[in-house]
Order: sequence, then structure tokens, then C-alpha cells
Amino acid sequence: MEITQTTTTASTITPQTETSEAVLSSDFETFLKMLTVQMENQDPLNPTDSSEYAQQLATFSGVEQAVLTNDLLSSLMVQMTSTGMAQMADWVGKEARAAVPGQFDGSPITIAPNPAAIADTVELVVFDADGNEVQRSEIPKSTDPIEWAGTDTDGTPFPSGVYQFQVVSSSNGEVVLSETADIYARVQEVQSENGSSVLVLEGGISVLASDVSALRES
Repeated sequence: MEITQTTTTASTITPQTETSEAVLSSDFETFLKMLTVQMENQDPLNPTDSSEYAQQLATFSGVEQAVLTNDLLSSLMVQMTSTGMAQMADWVGKEARAAVPGQFDGSPITIAPNPAAIADTVELVVFDADGNEVQRSEIPKSTDPIEWAGTDTDGTPFPSGVYQFQVVSSSNGEVVLSETADIYARVQEVQSENGSSVLVLEGGISVLASDVSALRES
């Protein structure tokens, strides 16, 4: 499976830096011309203090350094992102665990519940892509992964599509915790968006790499 990399490469960064430097050079020449004209036309009886010229030069130099520093930081960020993408290459084909919807295609979906410790009853609630509840069933009070077969009580399979899973923990008949369940889904692609690594899972579901809590062999 290919890894799509949408970051800007180093070859495209160099022209941008050169352009910035060219603009700064042009602006600096203009600044020197203006400074020269200012010196030539100053009042000889009341000349401008030389410290003012030094301050102007120092101010322009500071702006120049700030622009060049920003260019350097941008280049470093791109290089770091590229390195991170390379390190995540082996994620493709593996199963990532995250609190995201799952793509059901007839094969069971592995769910990793995390019920409340004080719960005496735990339920798995399943919603379809439109947010409609399609199934509710009691599950063990455990953090061990379970398999959702995607079938109704009479064994009829649910239609293929995206389903959301919620774990509801209750104590003495009252809900104490209700949260989106983590599932395991296979990583199909790794992308870079705005400097962050994004995983594309089965069904085109995207999740930030930073939101993945576990990774396992498919």
C-alpha cells in the first residue's frame, strides 16, 4: 500500500527561501538609497545624530534576521514531518486502535471497551451512519477486546456501511459513563495535513496519529 505524502519537499523550499532573500536584498538596497538621500539632504547646521542611523540599520537588520529565521524554521518543520512520515511507513497494513466509527463489510469488528470501574452493567450500543440506534446488547464488564459480528438477534447480517459504537456503563440502574468505544481498524494510508500525520482507515475514516492508542498486526 502506498503512503501518500502531501508535505512540501526540500526541493520546493529552496526557491522560496531564495525568493525571500532576494526580496530582502532588494529592500535593503532601497533602504540604503533612502538613507543616503537622507544624509545628503540633512541640515548642515543641525545634522542628524549618527546614533539614529545606527538605530535604523539595527532595526532593518533585525527584521531581516527574523524573516530568514522564519524561513529556516519552516524548512526544519517540513523535514521533521517528512521524517515522521517515513517512520510511520510500517503502520500501513496494521490495525490501529482509536475511538472512531468502523466500516462493516460482513467481517467482525474488534471493539476495545473501557467500562467504568463502578459499573454493574455494561452495554454496547450500535448506531448506523445516520445516528440511529440499531442494536443494544449487554457485554462483560471487562477491558478485554470483543468481536461485534454485525448480526441481529436472529442472525441476520446488518447492511454494509459505517457504524458507531458506544459503551454505556450503569450502576444501580443509572448511567455513570457513556463514551465512544475504541475499535481496531486496518490502516490503509498515511497522510500529512497541516503538519500532522493522519491515518486513513478502512472505509475512508481518518484519525490523527496522535489519537491512536495501540497498534497491532492485522
